[in-house]
Amino acid sequence: MIKKAVFAALASAVLFAAPALTLPAHAAGDAAAGAKVFAQCKACHENEKGVNKIGPTLKGVVGRKAASAPDFKYSAAMLKKGEEGVVWDEATLTAYLPNPKAYVPGTKMAFAGLKKPEDVANVIAYLAAHP
Repeated sequence: MIKKAVFAALASAVLFAAPALTLPAHAAGDAAAGAKVFAQCKACHENEKGVNKIGPTLKGVVGRKAASAPDFKYSAAMLKKGEEGVVWDEATLTAYLPNPKAYVPGTKMAFAGLKKPEDVANVIAYLAAHP
């Protein structure tokens, strides 16, 4: 009887604690759906070979300091973000992707941004899943 009571108490503790557990923010996105959203980015960026195009490679961008892709000529505005210590993580990408020009005034990036929050979450999940 004591074993059952202990087991029930432990099971209850796990169940009630589970909502407090947090997953990485990109877990909220769908990497497969993000691959489809990333098609909009492919005119200027790639995420496979580490090669710059019109825009810098996005291979390994999650966790990378802003303006740090090798051999890419960044705008002064983006270089300033890098000097400020901005790192492309879940939070910064979530702030940047809906309106790049608002996040980095003076950026060379012409893309207007991803307007749907689920597209933002999905493309971040895709980028995080393909470092």
